Amino acid sequence: MVVDGLVGTGGGEPESSDSLRTFGAVVQALREHAGLSREDFAEQVRYSKHTVASVELGRRMPDQAFVGRAEEVLGNTGVLRRAAQHLARQPGLAAWFRQWARLEGVAITLYTYECRLIPGLLQTEAYARQLFDDELPPLKDEQIEAQWEARAERQRLLRERPNTAFSFIIEEQLLLRRTGGTEVTRELVDHLLRVSELRNVEIQIMPLVRESHAGLHGPVRLLETPENKWFAYNEGQLSGQLIADRKVVSVLQGRYARMRSQALTIPDSVSLLQRMRGNL
Repeated sequence: MVVDGLVGTGGGEPESSDSLRTFGAVVQALREHAGLSREDFAEQVRYSKHTVASVELGRRMPDQAFVGRAEEVLGNTGVLRRAAQHLARQPGLAAWFRQWARLEGVAITLYTYECRLIPGLLQTEAYARQLFDDELPPLKDEQIEAQWEARAERQRLLRERPNTAFSFIIEEQLLLRRTGGTEVTRELVDHLLRVSELRNVEIQIMPLVRESHAGLHGPVRLLETPENKWFAYNEGQLSGQLIADRKVVSVLQGRYARMRSQALTIPDSVSLLQRMRGNL
């Protein structure tokens, strides 16, 4: 199974990040030539200094807004716009997932419902590596490292974008399964409790016993862009689909809204996680 757009073998080999590092070095050189500190530059392009650092170090794909604002601040030479056309995407991300990942990086609202496994943005390293170990065909060591690097980079969004509202609904059964064993699950529950303390993150648990459930058609992912446009994303075994059709997105929004009312409240979800932690 491929979930959260991480690739396996064959045509999904992770791409080189040389172009990302080169682009980042150019941004840093232009910034320093302009006499701007990283903090000053971040303020002018309206991104966090951590995001600027990630771009300059070649760890993050810059979105169009970043490129456009950086051009304006750094002299409108056109160098960054032209260079951005040749960027390779994050290593470890499947081709079909890249467009969603790019939107995910700028979203102001992100909704995720999962019934198969803990969403990538919430996974611990031990949990993720168990998923990688279970992948078929088996992954090479370098593929596993690239996939974890890509997933860990995406997880920075939760803390680097405090103005983005993240909502997660996950099935209770995903924790009862104890993927990776008791210790991995204990660490995972602790991690979920810590993440739930973030002001911009809401985690709700869908109880194991539920007579009515609006999510029986499968996982739901929705996001809202800074331009207030909504997109959805569906992922299968070896493919994914970005959905922009407003009618389809509206249906999924309705289902997600219903699930928010059917899942445990946020305080009750935290209480359940704490009880689970005590039973491990």
